Amino acid sequence: MTARVVFAALTLAALSACAPQVPDSGQGVGFDNSFEAQRQRDAALAGGEVGVPGATDAPLPGSPEDTAAATTRILAETRPGAPDSAELNSGVAPVQASPSNPAPATINNPGISDENDFDAVAERQTIESDAARIERNRAQYEVVQPEALPTRQGGEQPNIVAFALATSHPKGQSVYARAGFGGEGRAARNCADYASPDLAQIDFLARGGPTRDRRGLDPDGDGYACDWDPAPFRTASEG
Repeated sequence: MTARVVFAALTLAALSACAPQVPDSGQGVGFDNSFEAQRQRDAALAGGEVGVPGATDAPLPGSPEDTAAATTRILAETRPGAPDSAELNSGVAPVQASPSNPAPATINNPGISDENDFDAVAERQTIESDAARIERNRAQYEVVQPEALPTRQGGEQPNIVAFALATSHPKGQSVYARAGFGGEGRAARNCADYASPDLAQIDFLARGGPTRDRRGLDPDGDGYACDWDPAPFRTASEG
């Protein structure tokens, strides 16, 4: 009986050694069975440091560390004495605004008078030199005396201005005898041939007026054709 039990136990042990290993049923949902997790566990067991893939020491955007770094950079760029782009590019130091800066140099512009500047005038003029300049200006001053108007040169066209000044009777006062019928109608038709009363009066005088009226331009006999009026010329001559 005992020998049979021993034999059965040995047989079971032999069968167990030959059978494949059953996978660990503890792995599955909720358990990390990735290769990376396995690597980290192996490294931890070996005493090495476990690193996170893709990890960096730079602060995250918007974090307090990132804001502090940006503020420090801006203060360093804008602090007094920091070189700006103009200084770095041109090689010429910029002018710093300060009340102690000297006044800019004044460039003499010959086109601008400084006669109202007492200090400027006093540096180059004296009472004597100013008096001499006034005398020179007086010596160069020339008074032009009025002269008679020159005689108009041209054709033999009558001068209606001279005619107006040579007469004195007003418009409408009959002075010259006129004969004929239909005087007003004829005058209206013939006066339409002239662009203005002045031109009508010139032609009237050229044809023998005011004594003769060949075209019937002066039916009332005042010596003024087509309602020409000498009054404006007389008024102008009086001043």
